[in-house]
Amino acid sequence: MISSRDEVTRTILSAKVRKGIKWADVAKAIGLSKEWTTAGCLGQMTFTKAQAETIGNLFGLSDEAVAWLQVAPYKGSLPTAVPTDPLIYRWYEVVNVYGSTIKELIHEEFGDGIMSAIDFSLDIQREADPKGDRVNVVLSGKFLPYKSY
Repeated sequence: MISSRDEVTRTILSAKVRKGIKWADVAKAIGLSKEWTTAGCLGQMTFTKAQAETIGNLFGLSDEAVAWLQVAPYKGSLPTAVPTDPLIYRWYEVVNVYGSTIKELIHEEFGDGIMSAIDFSLDIQREADPKGDRVNVVLSGKFLPYKSY
């Protein structure tokens, strides 16, 4: 019996390593971006029945695990408030250093509001550079203004 979505995530990661599956291949199989698909496989998104069944076939999941992929998850994947993984910590550092700048510039351009993480897209690409390849990350979220009432 599976008692949480985390168990399904661990099963997926184990099968990914065992079978040598790439996230881009999973994304292609369900027809969505590698970024959203990876987030879903890591337990942060809800899959449709058809998507969950396709993922189940790719990773050899049980019917129960496929059902769990269709349940709205508890969002948030960090085990601690301040991340300890070096790569994730760099993102924490970026927000600590540039967060107030990003906020200020968004408010100046759009007004008082937020960038949605629901109506949102993420694109991660490798950018060749003779001094060492660069990671190019584009975050795109719908602007949601605060309303007066």
